[in-house]
Amino acid sequence: MPAYHSIFLQDQDVRVIGNFALLPLRTRTRGPAYTLPTLPPSTSDLEIDPDSESYDPLDEVLSLFRANTFFRNFEIKGPADRLLIYGILFVSECLGKIKPSMGKKDAEKALLNTALDQFAIPGDASFPLNQAFEAPNDRQDAETMRQYLSQVRQELAMRLLARVYADGNTPSKWWLSFSKRKFMGKSL
Repeated sequence: MPAYHSIFLQDQDVRVIGNFALLPLRTRTRGPAYTLPTLPPSTSDLEIDPDSESYDPLDEVLSLFRANTFFRNFEIKGPADRLLIYGILFVSECLGKIKPSMGKKDAEKALLNTALDQFAIPGDASFPLNQAFEAPNDRQDAETMRQYLSQVRQELAMRLLARVYADGNTPSKWWLSFSKRKFMGKSL
């Protein structure tokens, strides 16, 4: 059975830095991403339809996380798949920071610190997937990519927190069961 690929692969007119797509996001975090419309009041963040105009790559990361973590290999079919891979690796890192005894406030602090920590981008020596990602062409592209990835990390951390703590102040055992899995044998 093959891994699940991004539905955003067919999107045209997407800005690409190196070979990494800077896709639009539904976010309140400042950054270079084009902002998608907010969800209608009757729609939950946890149950957004992929056909909705507000569905973004971060929704896709969270919905495909479980299925794709079971694959050791992932054939990259385009720039949108690289964003999916990066998001899955970041979610794995976040789940490793949440302990079963953590309350929601402590987990929020840990995840936001993780999202805001210094991180490597493609082309940096410490970036784990340099063989699959091209480095930005110049310093300006590198800074734009860093800002975009920071925006992705912050928004993904908050959406993951909402899912892990959907039932209150104790983390979901289902989500925490994936805290030790490594996608493609890698971590950020």
